[in-house]
Amino acid sequence: MRFLIVLLVGLGWALAQRPIDIPFWHTAGPPGQEPLEEMIREFNGRQRDYRIVPSFVGDYREGGLKLLAALRSGGAPALFHAEISFLGRMVQDNVAQPLDEYLGSLPGDFYPGFLETGKLRGRTYGLPIGLSVPVLFYNADQFSSKGLSAPRTWDDVVTAAQRLTTRAAKGYTVSSDIYSFVVLVMSRGGSIVNSQGRPDFANPKVVESLEFLQDMVRKNIAQSRNIAEAQFSVADFLRTKTFMGVAPITLWPLIENRAPIPFRLGVAAVPRVEGGKVPLAGGTLVVLRGASEQQARGAVAFWRFAMEPANIAKWVKATYYMPMRRAAQPLLEDFYKEDPRRRVAFSQVEHADVWLQDPEFTIWYSFLEDALERALKGNANARQVLEEAQRRANSVERR
Repeated sequence: MRFLIVLLVGLGWALAQRPIDIPFWHTAGPPGQEPLEEMIREFNGRQRDYRIVPSFVGDYREGGLKLLAALRSGGAPALFHAEISFLGRMVQDNVAQPLDEYLGSLPGDFYPGFLETGKLRGRTYGLPIGLSVPVLFYNADQFSSKGLSAPRTWDDVVTAAQRLTTRAAKGYTVSSDIYSFVVLVMSRGGSIVNSQGRPDFANPKVVESLEFLQDMVRKNIAQSRNIAEAQFSVADFLRTKTFMGVAPITLWPLIENRAPIPFRLGVAAVPRVEGGKVPLAGGTLVVLRGASEQQARGAVAFWRFAMEPANIAKWVKATYYMPMRRAAQPLLEDFYKEDPRRRVAFSQVEHADVWLQDPEFTIWYSFLEDALERALKGNANARQVLEEAQRRANSVERR
């Protein structure tokens, strides 16, 4: 009997000491997968309370579809790595847990806007872990041959595109995807949503931005690509069919680590007017409603670990995501000195901001992209197609 009591007490003690498992579905493919999973191994080895159990579930779209299926059938994880524009829908559908009670006080050196990507209705539902900004990629050899400097304004972009365009190549790539368009709108001081976060496609700055792109296409100095042709945009640039284009900074290591490209890659900050912003895109950690309190606490503990300056610096160097905290900057000095282009591109962290959090975004973004394609590929009137997209977006707003 005494042996049995000792055995039961020992078993109970062992179970109490066992770390809480936190199944984690993440969407970080190369080059982010290995550094993320290495960070998880370090976190698991540093403490005994929690064990993050990672599973790669594809890119943001694939991961989102798998999550929706798991929520319907059961088997959803405790922790999910969501694209930040998907967070609003997760909150509206009561899938995400608020995390404020577990966060406590946070360091005061987070860059403005970064933590806001995880907040809705005044509460924190997402813990941002991999946020990027856009950059302007350009063919440095072609710029040098024409005596051009990196564009500082959008007028400079037009001038450069005019001088670079030939019969065989265009100066600039224009894409009909919503992200590329938002880059232009925000950099010019505008927004595609109003102060309540709802679609605002017909406001003057949005209309002017589309007319600006349309004018470049009409002048035959820009190559227009729709969504179906998006994969050709990078190929056009690498094959010197175009000489400039806006894309996420995270594309940079993927370009330079592939087969050698036939020119020097120029990387510049996105041109901005005074007060203009650049949109934050990327991923956030979301604790799902089915997770226990201990799993939620463990998820927050892991995020805090990831936000330690040394871990931020390693993550930035591997992925080119933005440093979330100012305290990480001294640890990145060697990274910037190694390649001065990095300092210019990463300096945009000071001007980065949230671009949308509307739960209905997953529905209405296609209305805007359809309008962009009709204007940029079909030469339709910019104001008219944006007003039509606005009416369609209003019809699906449930808030």
